[in-house]
Order: sequence, then structure tokens, then C-alpha cells
Amino acid sequence: MDLNYVPNFFELSATVDMIGGLHGDLFHQERLLLNLVDVKIKLIRSKPEFCLQGNAGYKVVLEKINLLVRKVRVSPGVILGHAKALENDTAKYPLNRVLCKAYSVPQGSMSFVQDNIFVGQMPKRIIVGCVDNDAFHGTFEKSPFEFKHYHMNFIGIYVDGQPKPHAPLELNFDKNNYIKGYHSLFSGTEKIGHDQGLFISREDYIKGNTLFAFNLSPDLCNGDHLNLIKQSNLRLEIKFSQSLSQTISVIVFAEFDNVIEINKTRNILVDFGN
Repeated sequence: MDLNYVPNFFELSATVDMIGGLHGDLFHQERLLLNLVDVKIKLIRSKPEFCLQGNAGYKVVLEKINLLVRKVRVSPGVILGHAKALENDTAKYPLNRVLCKAYSVPQGSMSFVQDNIFVGQMPKRIIVGCVDNDAFHGTFEKSPFEFKHYHMNFIGIYVDGQPKPHAPLELNFDKNNYIKGYHSLFSGTEKIGHDQGLFISREDYIKGNTLFAFNLSPDLCNGDHLNLIKQSNLRLEIKFSQSLSQTISVIVFAEFDNVIEINKTRNILVDFGN
């Protein structure tokens, strides 16, 4: 659906019914949760200045919310088998854990170097984008999802001082030399060689969709297998050809391979390294 058409649903403060999934790490793994596990879900609303774009003074009113939960009824024999298996081992749930960090770069800067973005377990994938600082914190006039290039001419990821997964990207947006950045969205998300797209054209890439993806997995694969966890130090370096006209926020979106375990007493064990 065209996003420009969405506001038509809300004309004259109309009530609109909407439905969507919760973007939580646990909800994107494929295994069913054991019975008798206590699950608590806490939802925190963002302020109107962040989720709305337009004239000031508007707000979102939630009249009613329903949580739809899918349950599976299993046979008593399967439940008994689970109980016997849990006597000797734990139930394991591999998941794709997501962690997001934000850093401010002051007005007038021409570079950004951040050491120790991740210390310990290294992510398998990183996506980096830059957005206006006031938009990131919420303002009616701007979108927090408009990622601009800010005349960036260099971006590199370093693990233990070595560039990963390839040499830093050197760009020149003023001369439309940014194909390496656009290509990183395909190589960093394993879209190359597959009949899949990103729904972001080359022209749209520089119009609010300037993101950079880096695949840091040892085998450069996006399969369902788990790789060995590597303990390292990650640094991000960005340079701009022009000094920043305003303060911006650098957003670092990272994905980790992790496992959640549940024992027979329904205690939860995690191996999160960050």
C-alpha cells in the first residue's frame, strides 16, 4: 500500500481498526513454547511527536486493544515425552536477537569514530543509518525513518582493528557514486542471487533510504544454522565530505545468534553476551 494513502483513513479523526504482529525476538522463532511457562508482555507507547508527522497538536487515542495468541493443543503422550526429556536436558530455542544503539554526532563534525560499539559477542549482521537528531527524538515536522546520506564519503566496520567483512566503502553522493552502498543492502542481507527484492530502487536509496548493511557471519550465509560465537571488539568509522549542518543520530541495528533454554522447572536460561 502507498504510504501517502494511509492518512486518508484518519481524516476527520476517524476511528480505524488495525492489526499487526509484535516485533519481538521470541515471536520470530519457529518453535512452540512449552506449557506452564510464564510469559509477560509489556508494551510502551512512543510519544505522538515520534509516531505522527504533520501539524502539531495531534495525538493517538487507543480505544481498544486485543492480543491474539495462538495456542496448540498437544496429546498427553507428547506432554509426557517432553517431561521425560526435560529430566536430562533443556528445551532449546535458537533465536535472532536484535539490539539497536544510537549515537549523536554534533553539528559541524566531519567524522564519526565510535570504539567499543560491541564488546564480547559479535553480531552476525549490522545495518547502519543516519537521521536528523530532532527527528529521532520526535518532532511533528520530520520522519524518524528518513535516513539521509549527509554527504558521507567513507564508512567502515572494524573487528579487532581489522576491516570487516570487506574494505571500507568509499562513496561520493555529490557525483552519484554510491552503488557500493546500495549493493551492501543486497550483500549484507543475502539477497544476491535470489529472486527477492528490497522494494528500494537505486533512485529511492538516496531519497531517505540510505542504509548500509554488513554481514559479519564467518561463512557469509543467512541460513538457519548457528555459527560459533566470537568474542571481539567492534568499531564504526564514518567520514563526511562536508561538515554537518545539524546534529544527527547514527543508528546501529545489530542481529545476534542466541539460544534461550527452558529447564524442567520452567526457569529461563540465556546466553546473551551484550
